[in-house]
Amino acid sequence: MPRQIPRIDIPQTDLWTTLFDRKEKPFPDSQVIYQDPYSNRHYTYATLKLTTQKFGSGLRTSLSFKKGDVLTLFARNSIDYPAIVWGAHWAGGVVSPANPGYGVRELAHHLRDSGTGVLVTEGGLLGVALQACRQVGIEKSRVLVVGEGEGGDGDGVRGWVEIMEGEVRGERERLDAGRDLGFLVYSSGTTGLPKGVMLTHRNVVSDLFMVNSNEGQILGWKDDRVLSVLPFYHIYGLQCLVHFPAYAGVTTLVMPSFDLKKFCEIIQNHKITYTFVAPPVVLHLAKSPIVSNYDLSSLRMITSGAAPLTKELIHAVHDRLGTEVKQAYGLSETSPVTHMQRKWNKGLGSNGPALPNQICKFMSPDGHEVPPGKEGELWISGPNVFLGYHNNPEATAACKTPDGFFKTGDIGYEDEDGNMYITDRVKELIKYKGFQVAPAELEGILASHEMVADVAVIGVEDLERASEVPLACVVLREGVEGSEEVEREIARWIAERAANHKRLRGGVVFIQEVPKSASGKILRRVLKEEMKKKFKVKAKL
Repeated sequence: MPRQIPRIDIPQTDLWTTLFDRKEKPFPDSQVIYQDPYSNRHYTYATLKLTTQKFGSGLRTSLSFKKGDVLTLFARNSIDYPAIVWGAHWAGGVVSPANPGYGVRELAHHLRDSGTGVLVTEGGLLGVALQACRQVGIEKSRVLVVGEGEGGDGDGVRGWVEIMEGEVRGERERLDAGRDLGFLVYSSGTTGLPKGVMLTHRNVVSDLFMVNSNEGQILGWKDDRVLSVLPFYHIYGLQCLVHFPAYAGVTTLVMPSFDLKKFCEIIQNHKITYTFVAPPVVLHLAKSPIVSNYDLSSLRMITSGAAPLTKELIHAVHDRLGTEVKQAYGLSETSPVTHMQRKWNKGLGSNGPALPNQICKFMSPDGHEVPPGKEGELWISGPNVFLGYHNNPEATAACKTPDGFFKTGDIGYEDEDGNMYITDRVKELIKYKGFQVAPAELEGILASHEMVADVAVIGVEDLERASEVPLACVVLREGVEGSEEVEREIARWIAERAANHKRLRGGVVFIQEVPKSASGKILRRVLKEEMKKKFKVKAKL
């Protein structure tokens, strides 16, 4: 039977009501919630609430935006991002965040698939946005610009502030939290084309309260300052760095995108105490020489998610900076966070125990639940589990059981204390002569080598063996030159630390950068295509 998980009370309200119609909150209306680290611009709780109301009213009166309409937000992180999201919710709309790295083709697919009615973008992305809009038939008058100057292009495109002139008109749209969508987010597409994930207001509010049950005990609005660098278009950043700060009242400094030097500067200059990141940032903090140029002593804790971290990497950051690194786990389909450590050294290397109000179990390939300590596919049921994939009932049916469990596709196990360890993705397991090899395990071992700055392991076909074999794609540390001797050293490192079937029989290749999604997940299919073009696999071991 699944382990008993604690339960908490969760309001049956939509997100805007949950955040802004609260009967009580511990912090004052004057508390700064979002701050631009490069200027004096900021939003207090009070100005944030008013801006959402004025923008929502403007959407309704200027663009005839109504309940159920979709607003796509195609922009980098900014302190204006949250107000736009909740302004759309105030008017009853659905928000669909889009990756600002999209090209015209990708954005056009997103707009078409989501049924977007209004697009909000920034000046630097306006060219791509307008081309995509032309392809799908969205008029210029329904495109708004946010950012510096906050004005349009003078040719039919307005700044988002232009529709907020005047008083708030009308009342907030009433929503059914359990049925009405709050977000249409798109999965990262690591194993195929991105799919639209339908999240109701109940899904998102439930997960917000689940996260707060853990992080609300760690962070305080009076003493802590959070650095926001995860992309807001991704559900991890959206939940933990957009919704959570507004609920908890914690001041959050917002970076438009990750830059290691600026990241360190902001921590040093603004005495940042906490941040949510993806594993590549943890790797930088452990190994980059740049970090030594800054005083990061205020940074007491980091939460990392999106991919597993090894114990060695966690210890490396703690030894170097004194910063505690704990882990969390989640997926777009679970709104997203399902598991989270509270203390970094309790269940070290795990994702911690399950957050409240869920049922989690690990299943064998033949559909039977496995006992603690044994690996299986993680299945999850709870109020945070998504409604389904947009316009894709086949994909929904394939991953959701009739009794409401979501098949995550992740392989892992639970220890005797309830801490969860994810070992790999079902579709990413390398099958070598009947043995299963988890790329994440080998990556963790390789990342601990002093010559390795970053690494990804993929499976490639070895015709001589008639089997898949592991190939390590390695980014070497600065100052280390790739050579056959270094290849042999890296292969030896694995051979001495892993079972015989996990050896790097596909070899070692040196690359400049590991391709990753914005959330930090390795894009293995992209890497496989690159390797097919550049290399022929040889049996080396």
